Amino acid sequence: MAGKTRVTVDHGEIQRWAEERGARPAAVVGTGTGGPGVLRLLFPGTQSGRLEEIDWTAFFTKFEQKELAFLYQERTRDGAQSRFFRLIKRTHVGEGSSQRSREVA
Repeated sequence: MAGKTRVTVDHGEIQRWAEERGARPAAVVGTGTGGPGVLRLLFPGTQSGRLEEIDWTAFFTKFEQKELAFLYQERTRDGAQSRFFRLIKRTHVGEGSSQRSREVA
């Protein structure tokens, strides 16, 4: 699946992908009231800057509230492990968005 992009709303798949890369759930400081704000993943060796670590429960609660989907790659074109991901609105997923996980063009 080198270079292929997938999209999912499956919490287990998202957490597996992140943990395989050593990433932890995070939120941008100052962007939320009464809970986490803008969601991110914090990878090892990157500056946390304005990010604060949150737990997976808080991450997925916000993920569902905002009706997000996780767009990602497992591998780059040359076969290396990819860190590429985006959190997108589910409405942007398009046809077939009722599936929990699928490959996108």
